[in-house]
Amino acid sequence: MLGILYFAVYLLGGVCIVRELLPGKRVLSRLWLGSALGILLMMWLPALLAFFFTFSVKAHMLALIPLCAAVLGVHFFARDKGPRRGLDAEDRRLLTLMLAVALPLTILGGCLQYTHVLRPVEGTLHVGQSTYGDLPLHLGIVSSLRGAAFPPDYSILPGERLVYPFLMDSFSTSFMLFGMSLRWAVILPATFMMGMVFAGYMILADRLCEGRRSTVIWATLFVFVNGGLGFLYSIDTLGVSNGSADLNPLQAGTWLERLDTILHGWYQTPANHADFSYYNLRWSNIIADMLIPQRTFLGGWCILLPCVYLLFDGFMAEKGKISLRQAILLGIMAGGMPLLHTHSFLALGLMSAGWMIYDLIRDRRRVGGWLIYGGIACILAAPQLFLWTFQHTTGNSGFVQFRFNWVNSDGNGLIDGYLWFYIKNIGIPVLLLILSLLDGKPRRRMIACGAFVIFLAAELIQFQPNIYDNNKLFYVWWALCAVLAADYAVEIFDRLRGLRSRYALAGMLAVCCFATGTLSIARECVSDYEMYSRGAVETAEYVENNTPEHSTFMTWTQHINPVSGLAGRNIVCGPSLWLHWHGYDLSSRENDIRLFYADPANQQEILEKYGVDYILVGDYERASLQIDQNALDALYPLVFESEWGGMRVYQVVKDDG
Repeated sequence: MLGILYFAVYLLGGVCIVRELLPGKRVLSRLWLGSALGILLMMWLPALLAFFFTFSVKAHMLALIPLCAAVLGVHFFARDKGPRRGLDAEDRRLLTLMLAVALPLTILGGCLQYTHVLRPVEGTLHVGQSTYGDLPLHLGIVSSLRGAAFPPDYSILPGERLVYPFLMDSFSTSFMLFGMSLRWAVILPATFMMGMVFAGYMILADRLCEGRRSTVIWATLFVFVNGGLGFLYSIDTLGVSNGSADLNPLQAGTWLERLDTILHGWYQTPANHADFSYYNLRWSNIIADMLIPQRTFLGGWCILLPCVYLLFDGFMAEKGKISLRQAILLGIMAGGMPLLHTHSFLALGLMSAGWMIYDLIRDRRRVGGWLIYGGIACILAAPQLFLWTFQHTTGNSGFVQFRFNWVNSDGNGLIDGYLWFYIKNIGIPVLLLILSLLDGKPRRRMIACGAFVIFLAAELIQFQPNIYDNNKLFYVWWALCAVLAADYAVEIFDRLRGLRSRYALAGMLAVCCFATGTLSIARECVSDYEMYSRGAVETAEYVENNTPEHSTFMTWTQHINPVSGLAGRNIVCGPSLWLHWHGYDLSSRENDIRLFYADPANQQEILEKYGVDYILVGDYERASLQIDQNALDALYPLVFESEWGGMRVYQVVKDDG
């Protein structure tokens, strides 16, 4: 409860600041922008104080001082004294749309958060398909930052600075510090932020399309129920089985057997299909595969969309003098993004470059506003980029290299034809986008100038070892372009007025556009996997309650680790599943772990090398390592053995001398 109250204070503070700075904006826009600012302030202010007081309750309480100073400073020294816009007919119309579209999507998101984040089942903890891979990474960061000195290290690679954008996870840590459980500290803020993303996108789309109601609805569905034409693979020759579990699985079985494969197979939906080499289906559904499991993506979009709104509203849609207050607010919010989600910051920067060129061609006198926004953003972002982001990219050949056509290139040429790759992955909306650009309307060209700078960069440059992560740029491009595609679809529909079949045509379009995305979301709704066994949960509870907060454990490198994931303790080395993509070579630490477990008596210097306090022996260690159990029993006191699963914890007794 205290965590929710603390959160509410920041939301109120952000709303008050935006209300004073931008009184002429619509009420819904001010509430959304203010809430986003409040979230960003709650992420940053306690983190800044943690450099002096650790990430603790004390730092959080002291962080309220600069929050109050910011609210009062804006009120007394920076307030716009113009008339304040009240709730009008446009707001009520948009609110109705949001209740019809954004609210159901938020409820869906909340249900998926509930089922996909440590759902308790008879003493075990369950997750969904999309959270099975990355959730323990985020859980480990959330739980390990309690009381941590800043700048923090990886809990799964002690001694190495945490270069992964951590503000979304430290945001959940803040709730834990005020007494909330790990599970709910992840679920509650994430659900709120999903609502912010859904509602915020509708506000942004409404601004981009100048209030065309049908466009807002279609654009929102194009973005969040996305998936492309992959569903056609699953219904082709439906009465004949053309495949097996190993080859052509989408066409294995007939009729309902294929649907069962989609709903219960491991990544067998016709979007982001596991068999990349066979189908080349790579356009993940944003709800199922991004907003639910990719917490930094969710946090990034929660702040990115308000920044895009401020950018378009203040710099592109309006002519004449740029609002100084809006430029400063935009610069501050943009400058705080790199440690939240670097890809969103990059996408915003690319978009800004495209729109700046377009705008300055129209009116060079507006350069001052762009310099203010860009200068503030760069000054605030520079320390984050140079002290964190660039630390593990410099000199690493896996980062920033040329690669044409994203994942459609396998090094020997294109897998699919260039245009066909995007048609089958994004679907009919990409054809609508192309047609809308050929139509030549100035507003559409203006939006495209910002969007396609992002597309060009993501299409030609691989920004990190995992090339698939370029999708985090493509989705920002698509968030803008979906408005153009939707607007053109609505325009076609309007021109068919008088044709009785136009509603049937709209229905067929909806099926083609949303069938794949709906199947992907449905799969997540029914997915259920045990992540932590009873023994793992017992072990985590013991470690949480009986070991020092930042003690270090010797374990194997499995990603489902109760010590690092649930209890937030340090481990010697985490999995390459994550750390390889962050640019680290783990071979030395992995070899040391193998050596120690195989011969504890003669490898005790390895424990001293990594400052190990405890040793874990569980199912993963037994399955992956040769373990001299007798030597461990003789050398180290057994301090815990689980009732279920035979999990053991040994304490390393250190010589104080």
